[in-house]
Amino acid sequence: MPARSVVTKELAKFLGVLSHPHRIRIVEELRNQERDVNFLESVLGISHARVSQHLALMRSHRLVAERREGRRVFYRLFQPELAGWLVQGLQFIERDIEAAQDIRSAVEQVRALWNPEEAVIES
Repeated sequence: MPARSVVTKELAKFLGVLSHPHRIRIVEELRNQERDVNFLESVLGISHARVSQHLALMRSHRLVAERREGRRVFYRLFQPELAGWLVQGLQFIERDIEAAQDIRSAVEQVRALWNPEEAVIES
């Protein structure tokens, strides 16, 4: 299999693991410190079982590592740089927001030009 195919397949798997809002939030919660399932359950507002399922998937793809302390299991990012990478990804969302704001502003201007009576009523 050509190198590009191997790499793109692996990258797609990696991005697939991150493609859930709860898993992205878990990465953020683990940014600076270890957390246990109970903490993640409370901040995510989902069941213990769902948190465990997300963590199991993330662990199987080496995104998180675990440490046991008695009956408690603590999780940390296997590669802490991942959290910083997600923050950098916010730039893409910001660009979409800026474009949406530009479109919204243009629509409001055109509405006022095309239907001045409605613009006066809304003001």
